[in-house]
Amino acid sequence: MMQLIVEQLVDYLKERLDKLSDHQQYWLGIAGAPGSGKSTLCGELLSHLDDVAVVLPMDGYHYYRAQLDQMPDPQEAHRRRGAPFTFNAQRFVDDLAAARQTGTGNFPSFDHGVGDPVEDDIHLEKDRHKLVIVEGNYLLLDDPPWNRLKAIFDETWFLQVDIETCKHRVRNRFLATGRDQQTAQFRVDYNDGPNAELVNSVSPKNANRILTPP
Repeated sequence: MMQLIVEQLVDYLKERLDKLSDHQQYWLGIAGAPGSGKSTLCGELLSHLDDVAVVLPMDGYHYYRAQLDQMPDPQEAHRRRGAPFTFNAQRFVDDLAAARQTGTGNFPSFDHGVGDPVEDDIHLEKDRHKLVIVEGNYLLLDDPPWNRLKAIFDETWFLQVDIETCKHRVRNRFLATGRDQQTAQFRVDYNDGPNAELVNSVSPKNANRILTPP
């Protein structure tokens, strides 16, 4: 079923791209709660459209751990890493806005092994990338500067997955990294669960299209 949905989305995007003139780009924002499947969907889309598409992940704009150390409550900042305030949202918005104007740019990725961004790891090329996919939890929030993002996109999708499914996926993700049950559960209850509730409560009304993966 999921493969059929992906194929339909790919066909839809190809139709949009076929209507573009030379040097035009189509900017797509894909939002969803932690554990909703954003990265998986982007990977599937990219596998079909690799020659013309690029994915810019919001994760590259995590504050560095050293920056979290400088916050008023460093322990809380590290504990809540992944919440909106632990991202450099202003830089994220500014970089995307500039790239939308020029069609080019260098963007950070995120190294989960190291736990910090990798600068200039993703390259947006105007002559190659007709489809620019931006994915992240908070693309459709109402609060500034996040609310400036919608004007950057031609279209936005929201992955609507129930909270308990998201929590289950995130918990398993933490367990797979070697964390024990108690640590993984605390992380879900204290951070990723509330983040998912925020995203699911605000984002749907701001999306052009709501996807409900099986």
